[in-house]
Amino acid sequence: MLMNIKPVLSLPLVVAILLSGCATKPSEIGASYVSPYKYKDYDEEQIIMEMDHVGRRTNELYYSLKKEASGDTAQMAVGLLLFWPALFFLEGGDGPEAAEYARLKGEYEALRTVAVQKKISLDMLPPSPEEIVKEYAEDEEKKKGSKSKRAEAGAN
Repeated sequence: MLMNIKPVLSLPLVVAILLSGCATKPSEIGASYVSPYKYKDYDEEQIIMEMDHVGRRTNELYYSLKKEASGDTAQMAVGLLLFWPALFFLEGGDGPEAAEYARLKGEYEALRTVAVQKKISLDMLPPSPEEIVKEYAEDEEKKKGSKSKRAEAGAN
């Protein structure tokens, strides 16, 4: 009786260990704390330029991390279905890009705090990385929608 229970109990444990090796989705990576004091001597133009730079780099990392997480998920699915011992060799895990992504998110928040403290108009600030990602996702959905409508029209 006990021998039948061991394999059943060990399978969830093995799956949990393997899943911990997968890269984290960028939407699940939190911001690291960055002190706004770092930017206290920046003037309005410098704050806006730095926010723009941080926002661009954050978005680059977002898509890189998203691609990595998707790849890990695909590898996991194939491994579970075809050859589970291969899962032990998944690269996975969060690397330096994830740490940089968290730091940059924190820097953006610190810059935004300083901008508010210096009473810089929010209309003058570049969009946040989250806003850019959201706009990109909406544009992608529109493109998919128009492609499927064209495909349906071509089929008729």
